[in-house]
Amino acid sequence: MAALPERLSGIIPPVCTPLTAEHEVDVPSLERLVGFLLAAGVHGLFALGTTSENMLLTDCQRATVIETIVAAAGRRVPVIAGVIDTATAASVAHARVAQRLGVDGLVLTAPFYLRPSQAEVVAHFHAVRAAVDLPILAYDIPSAVPTKLERATVLAMAREGLIVGLKDSSGDEANFRSIVVEAASLDGFATFTGSELMVDLTLIAGASGAVPSLANVDPAAFVRVYDAVRAGDLATAHAEQARIARLFALIHAGDPARMGTTASFVGAFKTALLLRGVIATNVVGRPLTRYDAADVERVRAILTEVGLL
Repeated sequence: MAALPERLSGIIPPVCTPLTAEHEVDVPSLERLVGFLLAAGVHGLFALGTTSENMLLTDCQRATVIETIVAAAGRRVPVIAGVIDTATAASVAHARVAQRLGVDGLVLTAPFYLRPSQAEVVAHFHAVRAAVDLPILAYDIPSAVPTKLERATVLAMAREGLIVGLKDSSGDEANFRSIVVEAASLDGFATFTGSELMVDLTLIAGASGAVPSLANVDPAAFVRVYDAVRAGDLATAHAEQARIARLFALIHAGDPARMGTTASFVGAFKTALLLRGVIATNVVGRPLTRYDAADVERVRAILTEVGLL
């Protein structure tokens, strides 16, 4: 298995989990999706994140997702896996399964439902790290995990070597930039934005890369942004980012009278992948609402407008 690079970087999509009509993992579709992402030049794969509907999957389905992605990646890029759950014991169990299935690293949030203190969050990370011999990236997503990973906590864990990176989906770009600046002196610590709309700017500010959900739909666009910034071609990066902003309208394609925000964005990405011929259905995990014909047509219009259909 490919080891994590000394400094993990680049575009690492949080891979969607295609489902069958029976709400089982659609393994052939997932294999095609991995191939589609790798062909676009992504630099890693993130299994079982928010976009993967990880919390809607059974433990058996989670294992199937990891096993499929690891096999399909074929050691070409690092595979990291979310071991996200409500309690330390559950995250430890997920971590042990992920290690057995051959991932290169783990992604961990604070526990949720209950509201731990920052000290309890650090203890949670320590317990998972002690259970498996794998590097851990912290994941800050206050929209889903009410306990925010405070900047001081992230930096303390980074200095201790407890974590090797951060995926920031907090929406607090000023705080993230402060972490990027303060962590720059830490050897090998990687910083990733989860914001599709800020990839060019955060890369210019010194971030290591991005973990954008929309990269499932158009991974090549995000790779072009990354390559352009690295080459110093900021005009190309900004132009590509502007096109991504138009594509980002997908997250609002679902009918808000029928579904919540999670169903809208996950359903949009799955519908786009269906229309692009990558996966077989746009089924989402229960209790989320599946896109209907009108929703699908809104997705089709957006894909056509940005040149993907």
